[in-house]
Amino acid sequence: MNQDYIKPDSWSIIEEGFDTHRVKSSESIFSIGNGAMGQRANFEEHYSGPTFQGSYIAGVYYPDKTKVGWWKNGYPEYFAKVLNAPNWIGINVSVNGEQLDLFTCKKVDNFKRELNMQEGWLSRSFMATLQNNIQIEVKTKRFLSLDLEELGAIEYHITPINNDAQIQFQPYLDGGITNEDTNWDDKFWDILKVSHENNRAFIETKTMKTGFYVSTFMESKVYLNNKGLFLNPDINSEDNYISFDYNHHVKKGETYSIQKFGGYVTDRNYDKTELVSVSKQILDKAITLGFDGLLKKQKEAWVNIWERADINITGDVKAQQGIRFNIFQLNQTYLGKDSKLNIGPKGFTGEKYGGSTYWDTEAYCIPFYMATKDEKVARNLLEYRYNHLEKAIENAEKLGFKNGAALYPMVTMNGEECHNEWEITFEEIHRNGAIAFAIFNYYRYTGDYSYIPEKGLEVLIGIARFWQQRASFSTDKNKYVILGVTGPNEYENNVNNNWYTNYIAQWCISYTIENIEKIMLEYPADYIRIIDKLKLNKLEIEQWKTVADNMYFPYSEKHQVYLQQDGFLDKELIAVSNLDKSQRPINQKWSWDRILRSPYIKQADVLQGFYFFDDQFTTESLERHFDFYEPFTVHESSLSPCVHSIQAAKLNRMEQAYQFYLRTSRLDLDDYNHEVHEGLHITSMAGTWMSIVEGFGGMRVKDNKLSFTPKIPEQWEAYSFKINFRNHILKVDIGHKQTHFEILSGSELEILVNNKPILLKTKQLQAV
Repeated sequence: MNQDYIKPDSWSIIEEGFDTHRVKSSESIFSIGNGAMGQRANFEEHYSGPTFQGSYIAGVYYPDKTKVGWWKNGYPEYFAKVLNAPNWIGINVSVNGEQLDLFTCKKVDNFKRELNMQEGWLSRSFMATLQNNIQIEVKTKRFLSLDLEELGAIEYHITPINNDAQIQFQPYLDGGITNEDTNWDDKFWDILKVSHENNRAFIETKTMKTGFYVSTFMESKVYLNNKGLFLNPDINSEDNYISFDYNHHVKKGETYSIQKFGGYVTDRNYDKTELVSVSKQILDKAITLGFDGLLKKQKEAWVNIWERADINITGDVKAQQGIRFNIFQLNQTYLGKDSKLNIGPKGFTGEKYGGSTYWDTEAYCIPFYMATKDEKVARNLLEYRYNHLEKAIENAEKLGFKNGAALYPMVTMNGEECHNEWEITFEEIHRNGAIAFAIFNYYRYTGDYSYIPEKGLEVLIGIARFWQQRASFSTDKNKYVILGVTGPNEYENNVNNNWYTNYIAQWCISYTIENIEKIMLEYPADYIRIIDKLKLNKLEIEQWKTVADNMYFPYSEKHQVYLQQDGFLDKELIAVSNLDKSQRPINQKWSWDRILRSPYIKQADVLQGFYFFDDQFTTESLERHFDFYEPFTVHESSLSPCVHSIQAAKLNRMEQAYQFYLRTSRLDLDDYNHEVHEGLHITSMAGTWMSIVEGFGGMRVKDNKLSFTPKIPEQWEAYSFKINFRNHILKVDIGHKQTHFEILSGSELEILVNNKPILLKTKQLQAV
């Protein structure tokens, strides 16, 4: 834990007291989004102190030319950047001619910021004394509408406390925005037109290179003591900026307010010639509903989300706050409405990691969306990869692979690889396995096999072709080996025979062959279509099988464990517990050379394989591997604590599992990795959900049935969650003495509890 200023609360994230050193961290933590757009929690009014301004539009990106010291053949030509979009939230405020700026105020009292997760809004309130000695009280509230996904709404109140005052609101649109992480200081946006009509303004823009057209829009209304004012604003318009000035004399104790509606319309959803007219239609709806009407719909939308997704913990407020924060941010980032979108590691909270999609989606996020939403949402995530299959084949061809071999990118926006670190781009090929595992996991959980003959088998064949070609035969070992890779542990680069990579490669080939045989027998028309399209024959399949059946796995007889990679035991095996705390995190303290020579593990690597293929290893084997590898694990990846929490719970090490849970659930709230100012760790938040449902709840699918081995941390009185399993909504309530199951919708269902069958009937509470 590196910060502790967020107040414990079951349903809200609350900050009290203004501290300029916390501003950038809070801008991340209090971020808001609606799946189509999002923004950091920047102040509406001007702020001259350290800040990271950020507003983002889903699916709109820029191909920033790769910047490296030494160009390598096959290198991605660009690194995709989530674009910092034109700013629509800004409202400059001046009082008696002095600009409101919390960084320069004489005094700021009673500062409070709240992110209400239950209802989906962000608020802020404070008392400020300006340099001209005017005292004011400010209250703001804003949200991004789930009902009208192109729209956001702001309500801003200001009350002079010690004197009458001339107050000016200056709502504006600013198109002169740049990314903090640009490689070459390129201009990302081309401003096409700035226009206004009545109290409405529009900036029409186009992204450079990618050619996304966007209309950024706003409309404002002002009030005195909640009664509408009809003021004619002064209009300031420049090449990339437009503002309206609303001036009014306000008596001491009176409240002057502005409501601002704004947002983005893009040609991803509308014809580029109609963006302004669509913006006007959205503003018409906003004005008709008003701020309060929109807020009412916002609350209703979040009630519907929480009805399915909530996890309720009693007896531990910090644990409760942590899981709800994670669930809230996941739903702000991705709602599953658009199969062209995916889940970025930072979501809408920052620019780090640039690209939209990593293997995190398949490995961590799909289980959350399968269980908390309609299965179509998870299927959309699978179809996203199917739609990029041709690009994955092109990516492999650039590296010399042939015959339709597919290498899915480590980072992508449109299917092309756009990551610019050699050891990740070319070596972290295990991501291919996560794509295949997600197909398996989807069918295992939903029972919907239709995706595989329709689309999934083509993906599996492309991946199997890649693994067969990527492996090479070692005459010394008389086995197939996979050389020059980076496993999930990114603190080891260019290693040979990473166990996890070899294991998932073998599994991918076997699973593909299994599905080819099943489709041949049960879906003959699809089989013929796929075989003809991909020109697959029995000889090629035999070549795959030869590789899979003869894959090499490094193993230590001495320790009775699979080795993370060849040569792991050559390292000086000093446990993390013997590291001085001043050396942590090592990725910020040590040279890369020193990290690579150390035994330290960034995140679950061998244990990631034990998590994925839980049913293929005994508990005794898991225990040996956990005891061997966890002491060397520094957990400096956001994806690490959740896997270790799940495995510790399976081993019935509940205190250790609980501590890992706290770390994953409060990773950003407590800034464990000293980096929350850069943005939140969105994709790992799905791992937090898994820590409870799959870890403490022990949920698995066994023998085509839902299975539970429920456990509970001693710090909790009880916890409950709901899941959607094959169109059954099941509520699970776990206490120290009993576990209760109830089917809320759907027919009767047989489940396994501690490996014993239990028949559940609709709306009948069953205690175990």
